[in-house]
Amino acid sequence: MTTHPSIEQHPDVAEMRSRFERATTTPRAQAIETLALLTGVFLAASPWIVGFNGLTTLAVCNLITGVAYALCMGGFSSAYERTHAMAWTAAAIGAWTIVAPWVVSGNVDTTRSIVSNVIVGCVALLLGLAMAAMNAGASDRAGAARGRGRGRRSQDVGPMG
Repeated sequence: MTTHPSIEQHPDVAEMRSRFERATTTPRAQAIETLALLTGVFLAASPWIVGFNGLTTLAVCNLITGVAYALCMGGFSSAYERTHAMAWTAAAIGAWTIVAPWVVSGNVDTTRSIVSNVIVGCVALLLGLAMAAMNAGASDRAGAARGRGRGRRSQDVGPMG
């Protein structure tokens, strides 16, 4: 009876984990994650900081989306290999933050709430896109490195193959 090693020992998994670990230790990734955490905390607290906490539907919406954004983008340093796809979710949360003053129920589209949500939403969207682009760039570089030795014709093989 043969026993197969677990997937954890597969060479591609080990290479992928080391690539993701290298990606999270770059100063760019750490800066993006730090700014994203601060953005999420500010978004959650913005109704009380900016002064539109009387608009309860938008205040609750910002509290929930701010906590979700901070948790979503905060997982990158500890478990990047499992959370890198969440960058698109963070970008979606940023887009939602931009349109939230006009979409949530009630009359919550005051100047303070609009300016705050649009600025924080744009920052959150850009940080999510930056993290997603970093993920795509790491995947493209790894795919190119793996494919360097493939696809070349051997000197011994004639034109027919």
